Amino acid sequence: MRALLLSAGFGTRLRPLTESVPKCLIPINGKPLMEYWLDMLCREKNIPVMVNLHYLSKQVEDYIAISPYKQFVTTVFEEYLLGTGGTLLRNRNFFGKESVFMAHGDNLSLFDLTAFVRAHYERPGHCEMTMMTFETDTPQSCGIVELDTDNVVCAFHEKVDNPPGNLANGAVYILEPSVLDFLDSLGKEVIDFSTEVLPYYVGRINAFHNGRYHRDIGTMDSYRKAQNDFFQPDLSAIKDIHFEF
Repeated sequence: MRALLLSAGFGTRLRPLTESVPKCLIPINGKPLMEYWLDMLCREKNIPVMVNLHYLSKQVEDYIAISPYKQFVTTVFEEYLLGTGGTLLRNRNFFGKESVFMAHGDNLSLFDLTAFVRAHYERPGHCEMTMMTFETDTPQSCGIVELDTDNVVCAFHEKVDNPPGNLANGAVYILEPSVLDFLDSLGKEVIDFSTEVLPYYVGRINAFHNGRYHRDIGTMDSYRKAQNDFFQPDLSAIKDIHFEF
């Protein structure tokens, strides 16, 4: 398995924080967001990670250069943003024929990586990716998903006024190489994963539920909430996290 940590965005909704710091390095409890992901992916297993860069790229490069995981991280600079799908396609040689773990660097997420990988390997045979889901307290602002009896995504509801529930797409995925073949078939360089890829795979997306912690640190409000609730005195909900598989 190889990983893509998406870290090129401008983070405009997090201004003024992101006027001088890229959103992937915004600190939560004194620790950059990127470090939470690198801890998970590299601490126990040497998963090669690609980080795409654009906005304030030198800061990210400097951070990685002093990271204890620098030997596992490859960076790639995008002169212009390619969209999630475009980044995957541009760098498909890095991923080869391996499964791809993909996450956005501005998400803060605690989950059992072992269980997530297992869920993907044990997915229904017709599914080509596994999506992390979580329960959101703001369903109108999220992509809400519906699941069938086999735990497969059967519908998306993207930021609608009256969504049918609060089970949301966490934008953390494990993808099979066939998904990159589909990206190639589109014949374009810039590809939006949410609008051009996910709809095509409805009915073929396995779901893994994160019942521990997940928050998109995309706005100042969500950033404040994460600072308030990420580390509580009672850590019983997260004490049994394991990273081996």
